Amino acid sequence: MVNGLYKSLRETWKKPRENLGETLRQRLTEWREQHVVVRVPKPTRLDRAHELGFKAKLGYTVARVRVKKGGRRRRHPDKGRKPRKMGLVHFTPAKSLQWIGEEKVQRKFTNMEVLNSYQVGEDGVYKWFEVILVDPTHPNLKNNPKMKWVTNPANRKRVHHGLTSAAKKSRGSQ
Repeated sequence: MVNGLYKSLRETWKKPRENLGETLRQRLTEWREQHVVVRVPKPTRLDRAHELGFKAKLGYTVARVRVKKGGRRRRHPDKGRKPRKMGLVHFTPAKSLQWIGEEKVQRKFTNMEVLNSYQVGEDGVYKWFEVILVDPTHPNLKNNPKMKWVTNPANRKRVHHGLTSAAKKSRGSQ
């Protein structure tokens, strides 16, 4: 039985290190040198992007974001403290890295709305996600009955209100 394009893409991305190997390593090397948030011409994982609502139409955009893995460190306090009591390390975020990435993209593209996101790569320091963005003022979305909800002002900045799927998972709503 012959697999279709989307099914074979899905199978390839189940084990990216084995199936993509050198290609993935070269991509990660390039992505490390780029800015934190980069607009990309087309999705890296076409199957996943279409599952999450991407369409190859005007008004839809994809951006790649890099998020540093692990917890964060606090600044070293000026006044004297016992080193153990300074409270510098072991502060893990209450949000998933994917949600943090979506928020970074929203801050960069303020006129767009975050629709959804998916992971495209990971190394020892960073995780990369591709975020699907839609333009709520574009006529393609205004005239589409399935996407008209994005144009409603109540849905503005939905990522900051925890309404994307990554945010809902992170706060235990899904």
